Amino acid sequence: MQYMIAAIGYVHGGRTDPTDDNWGQSRSTIELDPAKFGPDALVGLDAFSHAEIIFLFDKVAQEKIETGARHPRGRQDWPLTGIFAQRGKNRPNRLGVTVCKILTVEGMRLEVEGLDAIDGTPIIDVKPVMREFLPRENVRQPVWVSELMAQYW
Repeated sequence: MQYMIAAIGYVHGGRTDPTDDNWGQSRSTIELDPAKFGPDALVGLDAFSHAEIIFLFDKVAQEKIETGARHPRGRQDWPLTGIFAQRGKNRPNRLGVTVCKILTVEGMRLEVEGLDAIDGTPIIDVKPVMREFLPRENVRQPVWVSELMAQYW
């Protein structure tokens, strides 16, 4: 089945290089497409501390897409892991999801901190982070993930 999704806006500012670490202090602005939305689309979002941003890894070439297992970041000391058991950018549908701190909401612009998407990245959706949608129990993960994420934010 094919499904078409159109960008709702784009990332402006922030980083231009998709390196793997130090995204925590990255500040960028998401600007909605004025042909599709007006300022009322973001009304009320400023009452939330965080937003979940869904975006497209549009710079990943089709031939770089992973469908099986690989060692995260190519590190042989980390286990061979299926693409759906990691958050790498070379995913089959190239979708990224990040929870970001909301800094300001002005008109059709949302300024965030900690978005691990580069300048020009297409935004697919924005959702407020609600406590009731977070896990209700402790989150479990392998040790290698903590090692991988140690410098990410």
